[in-house]
Amino acid sequence: MPNSPLLATIQSDPPSGLLSDPSDTDYRRQRLQQIGSYPSPTPIAQNQADDETTALCAVPSGTGYGTLPIVRPRRARTQPSLWVAPRRPTLPSLPITRRGTISVPDSPSAFSSTFTQSTHHRRISQQRSISAYDAPLVNADADAAETDIDVRTNGFRVWYSSFTSIDWLHDSIKDSVRFARLRRGKSIRSRVRLVFDKSLGWIIVTVVGFLTAVVAFLVVRAEQWLFDVKQGYCKTALWRARHFCCPLPDEYGSLDGHCPAWRTWSDVFASWTGSRLEGEDSVVQYLALTVIAIVLASTSSLLTINLTASTSFVTRKEFGVLSPDFNKSGEQNAPSSLQPKRGVMYYAAGSGIPEIKTILSGFVIHGYLGGRVLFIKALGLALSVSSGLSLGKEGPFVHIASCIGNIISRYHTKYENNEAKRREILSAACAAGVAVAFGAPIGGTLFSLEEVSYFFPPKVMWRSFFCAMIAAVTLRFLNPFGTGKVVLFQVTYDKDWHAYELIFFILLGVLGGVYGAYFSKLNYRWSRDVRGGTWLKAHPVVEVILVTLVTTVLCLSSPYARMGGTDLVYNLFSECRTGSKNTHFNLCVLDPSNFDHVWSVVRAILVAMIVKGFLTIITFGIKLPAGIFIPTLGVGACAGRIVGIAVQWLQYHYPNSIVFDVCEGDMDCVVPGLYAMVGAAAALSGVTRTTVSLSVIMFELTDTLTYAVPVMLSVLVAKTVADALEPKGIYDLVIELSQLPYLDAKHEYLWSNLSIKEVTDRDVDVIRVDQHNTVESLRAQLQSLLNAERDDGGFPIVRQRCDEDGLRMVGYIGASELEHALAVVAERATQEVRFHTTYSDEALATSYSTWVEEPGQNEDDLFDFSVYMDQAPLMIQSNSPLELLHQFFVKLGARYVIVTDTDGDYEGVIDKKTWLAFLSELEEKS
Repeated sequence: MPNSPLLATIQSDPPSGLLSDPSDTDYRRQRLQQIGSYPSPTPIAQNQADDETTALCAVPSGTGYGTLPIVRPRRARTQPSLWVAPRRPTLPSLPITRRGTISVPDSPSAFSSTFTQSTHHRRISQQRSISAYDAPLVNADADAAETDIDVRTNGFRVWYSSFTSIDWLHDSIKDSVRFARLRRGKSIRSRVRLVFDKSLGWIIVTVVGFLTAVVAFLVVRAEQWLFDVKQGYCKTALWRARHFCCPLPDEYGSLDGHCPAWRTWSDVFASWTGSRLEGEDSVVQYLALTVIAIVLASTSSLLTINLTASTSFVTRKEFGVLSPDFNKSGEQNAPSSLQPKRGVMYYAAGSGIPEIKTILSGFVIHGYLGGRVLFIKALGLALSVSSGLSLGKEGPFVHIASCIGNIISRYHTKYENNEAKRREILSAACAAGVAVAFGAPIGGTLFSLEEVSYFFPPKVMWRSFFCAMIAAVTLRFLNPFGTGKVVLFQVTYDKDWHAYELIFFILLGVLGGVYGAYFSKLNYRWSRDVRGGTWLKAHPVVEVILVTLVTTVLCLSSPYARMGGTDLVYNLFSECRTGSKNTHFNLCVLDPSNFDHVWSVVRAILVAMIVKGFLTIITFGIKLPAGIFIPTLGVGACAGRIVGIAVQWLQYHYPNSIVFDVCEGDMDCVVPGLYAMVGAAAALSGVTRTTVSLSVIMFELTDTLTYAVPVMLSVLVAKTVADALEPKGIYDLVIELSQLPYLDAKHEYLWSNLSIKEVTDRDVDVIRVDQHNTVESLRAQLQSLLNAERDDGGFPIVRQRCDEDGLRMVGYIGASELEHALAVVAERATQEVRFHTTYSDEALATSYSTWVEEPGQNEDDLFDFSVYMDQAPLMIQSNSPLELLHQFFVKLGARYVIVTDTDGDYEGVIDKKTWLAFLSELEEKS
């Protein structure tokens, strides 16, 4: 066969070995497609500068950015069967279409033998600073054989691709081997390295906590200034927000008086035209507010859509390059049959908590926690919140903190090359995000444990608490609000609660649970049927503009609806002190005995509650950074304030009632602000289904445990009522709507009479070690697997039993590992590929590093793929209960489980995504 320099024009240094760093995806695709057939495709020169932020063209949007296997429509079956894995379609042709063309020779492309042999002996590629995922495990110390046996048995791995699940067991084994090698050293240098390794986690969480507070400070200051710019500007200093421009009263929040240093836009217009349209309620002021709000919201949405789309992120770590969905060049004219099934995901949109939960459960989304997303999320969050939309910034702080944790942790290979270990840092970062949002380090730690984290051992809990403490202390020193408080709505109460009030606290819990359940239902249906089922799906920026217009119009109905979310919550929480001139924007009922005065206040609060609730339903989920905490707290606080004012009115009209005897004539014993706080906690519990962490956050906001019982009671009642009306909280519904592969460890399933046979995939191709396997045949099997949309799967490696017809397990190799290995030897299509176990080959009796460096073995070993084979995969018998299989995935973090019959013969395989699809249909049927 004639030689050709075609592939040499694509990349000067091809993969040098099975443990080389990943090559460019286009280059790898070219090599794999030329195995066995030699067309003259258009070569693509590898871009040496490709990194995590390499821009791609947009991919046509699908039905969602889901990654679960498609559950086929239910149909009548002759025998009961819940879910059967679909068979793979026929292998289609995969033409490579590119925008440009390069003149190439007519001869088929192939590597010369001289060129091939010269590259086989290079162990480490010098393309860029991305090493092989398991590169730290390569150790030339021959004494490492005792620990390396675990590595060789479990097999080496390549980088996880986007939208795939991690192998918790492999990463745990890898970290234990790494730590054992550190402890083996006896020199002073080795001991210092061991101490540094043990301290590294604490150092990282300290930096993460500090930087999270700094970013939160910048976001809060920017949001305050931009929010006030809608009203006017400070004449003494343009960069100051209103409450920094004007002298503070005795209590922060009473800015309802005139401020000479603050100039409204209507005043500016009046000075220009000589008209009398002055004041904050003029038409000019309203128009200026509307225009600026639309500009802020649309700018945030444009940044989110254009700079954080999932199609704009690609790395060398991506695999599945032979999949029909893979289209790095972004060509839009691909055949309809090859259009990607996964829609576009906007990484900076929303709160990020559902995606963080999915990532912490062992799911990989490259770029979601990167530097670009961090910058756009922080900037877009300040813009979106300041626009006046019914959203908050507290939830997105969790995403921002996670981005910081991901970036900082990847400066050391201990976390960079171990996805499971990195998730320990991400759990601590989530705690820091909640700590800066509410000034509650203890609540943040519990929130990370209760709501976000999937794997939370005691070591992670200590680091999370330390990280949250550093973040809260740093933010307090930075003083973002100029009041010495970490959050704006941090309040204290002088009065205690009374036993009769428990009835009203339970009522608030019921109201919060009902609101939380129906808010989740309505928002889910709005997102699915209106936002995702109409023309709004293709015009997300138009949706943002329309929602902003509706918000500005409806907010005219009540002065409290026009207030910012944190300002509203603070004033609703505040206690009306006798003799104080601060009426908190007339929320304080000066004459509770006067029904007309009470009704005017209640009516304004009621209108604001209805408006805020409706706007939150249509706002949460639009394509810009948006949280759900503050809007929910605002709605619950409105309901609580109304109930508190009603109880206060009852006391004034029936002061001698037996119910109010405990007040002993004190007409101020009812604190409406306390009811607002309890109502806010109940509403947030109903929406998010958090309990313990939410209660502790409320304790830290009030700086006292006096109101522990009211808050705990309302939160528990709210969660109970909400679970009865809608089993899933808002975050779980977002995960379901987005089709993210999140395995809920807390959910209990009813298996009835189902068995493992119902979910076992028997159609997966196997690799037979007793047959002739070549590079070309394995490429064909890999192509078939990827066309069946099983990019997260792999191949069981089996052999024929000597005495019977059954197949015995030898091992398992993932699709990504097989793709990388085939790309290394792509020029030898007819060469036989071998698999064997560790104990069947003497060359693997010593450490792997010694084996790969033996002279004369490199060229042959390139076709021995045993290094990537998992020789001891998790196996389960087909007659085992489904609960046992479920615990394999939940407790052990299995990526796949091999199913055998009672004789130990191979039957099939169940991977994590197949199991999730099975659970999804099981839940629908139940």
